[in-house]
Amino acid sequence: MRVAALSGGVGGARMARGLQRLLGHHLDVIVNVGDDDNVYGLGLSPDLDTVTYGLAGIQGPQGWGIADDRFGVMDALERFGVDTTFRVGDRDLATLLHRTNRLAAGAALSTVAAEIAEALDVDANILPASDDPIRTRIRIADGAWLDFQDYFVHRGHSDDVIDIRYDGVESAAPAPGVMEAIARADLVVIGPSNPPLSIWPILAIDGVVDAISPKLTVCVSPLIGGEALRGPADRVMASLGLPPGTAGVITAYDGLLDAIVVDPSDADPGIPTDVEILTANTRIADIGASTRLAQLLVSRIP
Repeated sequence: MRVAALSGGVGGARMARGLQRLLGHHLDVIVNVGDDDNVYGLGLSPDLDTVTYGLAGIQGPQGWGIADDRFGVMDALERFGVDTTFRVGDRDLATLLHRTNRLAAGAALSTVAAEIAEALDVDANILPASDDPIRTRIRIADGAWLDFQDYFVHRGHSDDVIDIRYDGVESAAPAPGVMEAIARADLVVIGPSNPPLSIWPILAIDGVVDAISPKLTVCVSPLIGGEALRGPADRVMASLGLPPGTAGVITAYDGLLDAIVVDPSDADPGIPTDVEILTANTRIADIGASTRLAQLLVSRIP
């Protein structure tokens, strides 16, 4: 069996951990790159690193960064008056340094992602959605367009989002291995990630939706009781005009889904949809819960 998982943020990374435990190298994780940026002069790929650290079993307790990391470099930068709102641990910083040096030497992002995964003994295949730069931009209520990290980290994702665009996506191609991973998958899984911020940038890449459409596709809802467990998914979906709750998640994927896995509190039998609604524990911070969810997902494969 092979599974292609679309992932962004902590939720997608946590789901991928359980899938990796079941499938090993038969899992391909296609990761959002719309959040990528530069910080402290270094190449930042937060979703790639969150997935990689999660699959390596070294993620921090909050779901990102590296467990028991130190912040000596951040403390030293503060002495020079540098804004260190975006906190990067010392071991995490080594990843950014390696990525920056390799990209400057001409390596593709997908090559570097594979190198980092191999160095950290990750079994699954981690694929950036594209090697080309795609940058998610957020329009807030006063009409200003913000870089993603400005909106999410520096402003604490507190602004209402009235529009989103993905700069560069029109000319971006899927990274090597992405289309092949979808083509050979027995199941495509969309992680419990923020649909507009984490998954739509992947789906906006030319050819990706067409490749997924004929595949058995299951989404894990990012909502519990109609709200995001963490992050602004429910607020962003509402401000962009999507329906509340499970209906909004189904609408966000516009005919792609065969089934959706939701928390029991979100299992509304009155939703007018042809999508099969499955209920399960979607609180998957621990590996046991993530594995049980993965077992349910894999059981959908005929």
